[in-house]
Amino acid sequence: MKRGARMELRIGGTGGQGLILSAKMLADALAAGGARVAQSQTYEPTSRGGFCNSDLVVSSGEVDYPLATALDCLVLLDRMAVKPSWPLLKAGALVIADTRLCPELPKGDCRIHRLPLTRTAIELGSERVANIIALGALSAIADLCERPALEQAVRAETPKSFLDINLDALAAGYRLGERAVSEPAH
Repeated sequence: MKRGARMELRIGGTGGQGLILSAKMLADALAAGGARVAQSQTYEPTSRGGFCNSDLVVSSGEVDYPLATALDCLVLLDRMAVKPSWPLLKAGALVIADTRLCPELPKGDCRIHRLPLTRTAIELGSERVANIIALGALSAIADLCERPALEQAVRAETPKSFLDINLDALAAGYRLGERAVSEPAH
């Protein structure tokens, strides 16, 4: 990141999708690369199924305001996150949306990549790793952090019994993201 640069990201969906955990993993990887990161989250009082998002404000210097107000990147894992997140997009923002759970998106001045995040997770054996697939895709498309740093963050935050599938999910996300980079965004 350039000195003084600031980036705002949101991972949005519903409770139970691991959004807060995946944002923490990304924050750890970014911090390992020298960035300063503030993380916040919003969620409805239901444990599963209610709106949830986790935001990161990333800067090369001090984070002057820790809450996201103008998103550079938005990852959508469920249509429930579209309405509260869309008005915060900056012009030209990157949007990564799950093709299965976000079939329709509003029009806007943004670069949209529709990716089969949950379908890929199901193919790997667990829909619960869609958040990790999204991390890999986001990192590959936006070139946010070094891949080894993100892999280390996933290793550090994953229980041993889920480590193999989470690393497979991260690799699958990178493959989706790398393919998306070679295709034009919508």
